[in-house]
Amino acid sequence: MDKSAPRQAPRQRLVNLGFGNFVVAGRIIAIVDPASAPMRRLREDARQEGRLVDATQGRKTRAIVVTDSNHVILSAIQAETIGQRFLAEESAPANKREEE
Repeated sequence: MDKSAPRQAPRQRLVNLGFGNFVVAGRIIAIVDPASAPMRRLREDARQEGRLVDATQGRKTRAIVVTDSNHVILSAIQAETIGQRFLAEESAPANKREEE
């Protein structure tokens, strides 16, 4: 390895939340369905505390993503779909990710 070559920072993987919105995969703690009362309470608490990010583009909330920074992100994409995208990103070979 050439010591004079600049080191590249490791690429952070992103998960598509729909409509051109992405979140860093390594920061995701949970992807949940918004229908239950505790999830509605989580959303309201985050809104009041300034931790809510609305990435629905005005559409119905179909998933809530919770990050390690305690931010709550609303998405119009189904939680199952986001989960599949997350798992696909996690299982992608390192060399394939570097090519993109």
